[in-house]
Amino acid sequence: MSAPLPLRADAVVRENRAEGGANHRLRVALPGWPGAEPGHFVMLSPGAQGGALRFDPLLPRPMAVYRTHAGATPEIEVLYKTTGRGTALLAQARTGDTLRVVGPLGVPFALAPPGARSILVGGGTGIASLYELSRAARLRGPVVVLLGARRADDLMGRDDFAELGVDLRIATEDGSAGRRGLVTELLEAALDAAAPAAGDRVYACGPTPMMRRAAEIAAARGRAVQVSLENRMACGFGVCLGCAVPRADGTLALVCRDGPVFGADAVSWAGVP
Repeated sequence: MSAPLPLRADAVVRENRAEGGANHRLRVALPGWPGAEPGHFVMLSPGAQGGALRFDPLLPRPMAVYRTHAGATPEIEVLYKTTGRGTALLAQARTGDTLRVVGPLGVPFALAPPGARSILVGGGTGIASLYELSRAARLRGPVVVLLGARRADDLMGRDDFAELGVDLRIATEDGSAGRRGLVTELLEAALDAAAPAAGDRVYACGPTPMMRRAAEIAAARGRAVQVSLENRMACGFGVCLGCAVPRADGTLALVCRDGPVFGADAVSWAGVP
């Protein structure tokens, strides 16, 4: 399913709070928001609009639609980390400020068939792409959510996933939350604990090495895998060609237009940044 016709609008900040470490949660009101499917993203201006035009940084940032809230005035949430000048400016936005938003954009996840099990693997900021997928998938069958980070402070959205009532498992590299180790080790254990069943799906989003390893683990056990790539983008529409990645068949794909969701076997992982 493709995205609805994208909306270009000024969103009003309802909340923008720090959540430990570099993690932040932004909630904005967006009149006319057409809704989004799990895996869609928006292009978000790096900081609030002011009385004078600001052109530094020039480019918006791609952000997964973490959660949506229906109502007379729809609202969306994004989770982000302050990692550079753009996200640092975004973190300074206050309630009542306006942010330029374009979206929803991209190709979303395809849900597993009714009754099938969905295993979601999220690492770092990739966790932000998986909440709406978890919410939708649990209405169709069993859901296992595997979240990984370097340490507990880096985990995003942990309490939100717990409230969904899914089978939530955590791994941190330093052992400060959940199991000590990598989230891909949780995936191996989850897949080895049950025989493959028709329709079972694995979904992964996070750092490229994590997604590549998750794809290898799942493919070796006969599971279909979808990944959501997190490449840098400048336009979000396939115009600038800045987010091109190689396909396994030798052609190029644009993450913003042809993705961000791809079948893992369609990606030439050696060429993905």
